[in-house]
Amino acid sequence: MIMKYKKIVLAGGNGYLGRVLTNYYKDKASEIVILSRHEKQAEANIRTVIWDGKTWGKWAAELVKADILINLCGKNVNCRYTDKNKKEIFASRLLPTELLGKTIHDLVEPPKLWINLSSATIYRHAEDRPQDEETGEIGTGFSVDVCNAWENAFNKYDTPKTRKVALRMGIVLGRSDSVFPRLLNLVKLGMGGKQGDGKQYVSWVHELDAARSTEWLADHPELEGIFNCTAPYPVKNAEMMKAIRNINGTLIGLPAPAWLLKAGAVFIGTETELILKSRWVLPKRLIDSGFKFEFKKIQDAVSEILGKGDYAFFDNLNPLKRVDSHQQAVS
Repeated sequence: MIMKYKKIVLAGGNGYLGRVLTNYYKDKASEIVILSRHEKQAEANIRTVIWDGKTWGKWAAELVKADILINLCGKNVNCRYTDKNKKEIFASRLLPTELLGKTIHDLVEPPKLWINLSSATIYRHAEDRPQDEETGEIGTGFSVDVCNAWENAFNKYDTPKTRKVALRMGIVLGRSDSVFPRLLNLVKLGMGGKQGDGKQYVSWVHELDAARSTEWLADHPELEGIFNCTAPYPVKNAEMMKAIRNINGTLIGLPAPAWLLKAGAVFIGTETELILKSRWVLPKRLIDSGFKFEFKKIQDAVSEILGKGDYAFFDNLNPLKRVDSHQQAVS
């Protein structure tokens, strides 16, 4: 079987999005290499190489002639912003990114494409107009400082032989992990109403489209720089929660006022910014380049995730398992 790609490297690829990308590319690449702090037994064409994200080592050889390098490293921001956690959030992003940049800069035959994750939260709280790559306004606060420093680290080293894309990712929706299972649990408990005033925008993207966007960027060598990876139709929080309730068949959804969220955030060890900040972000550059989203509207995405629609892209226990069967059906 002839594969589309020879080698894809996922730095920090053992998290949720890393698993999504691994499943997406395992039938497209001869070899997938995951750079991780923890050993894992090789499986088919997927193997793990140890690195600490701080120092050069034998792992650097894995970058030679790679078709795509995707850097996913970063401590989960779903925590209290204590001084200790803030330092870890910064270090877990900046150190691996700068290390990869220097290594790529020094390699004679570096990767063809380096996609570095960033976040759509870099834009300001916006309820008045959408933010895109050209007209968006950078916000303020800790999360924005992290994003700015992360992208500065990404651009620290010149990599003339390696094309670079900073992918500002929205909230990735999927059944197996990340935000959606937690929202679904609230809905099932009857507490899936609007959060805060419900007017804050949620810029989301289905996990399939998140994976597909990286392939699109790899296949179009003219594309580089900053790209927003969000569905073209963001929704207000109240609308998103209503969609989950309706499609799940749940009639009751008690709202959670801002004061209650703030108290609850302290109790469960997170920050209300993750829920209450209005992220109204559009993927202008992806759309302008010709990329077509499979899931443009929240109702379609939720229907697929819950297995209630006409879609058959994923298996709940194995994301992306059914992609091939869908592609064959429409080819």
